[in-house]
Amino acid sequence: LILDIASWTLFVIGGAGVVTGAIGIIRFPDFYTRLHAAGITDTAGAELILLGMILQSPTWLVAAKLIIIGFFLFMTSPVSTHAIAHAAYVVGLRPMLGPELKREGEA
Repeated sequence: LILDIASWTLFVIGGAGVVTGAIGIIRFPDFYTRLHAAGITDTAGAELILLGMILQSPTWLVAAKLIIIGFFLFMTSPVSTHAIAHAAYVVGLRPMLGPELKREGEA
């Protein structure tokens, strides 16, 4: 019963984090802040959901596979987010700064 409560708590918190990231993608003004919202919440939400799945796993083999998947996500998600941001910067997409944000907010 305690493992069920803990795992479902992790599921709900992870799902809320992913939904928060989706809202951030819609609400934030430029590419870099949207990418930041997507990258952070994708990693954190997926890890919390995977932790909940580990608590629900029936055997150690399944838990070990989920741990490997979580490690892979933990290592690759920030790297891919950085690569996307760097590629956008190299192509010429510059971040919005203070005065640009104020002008966009007035429009």
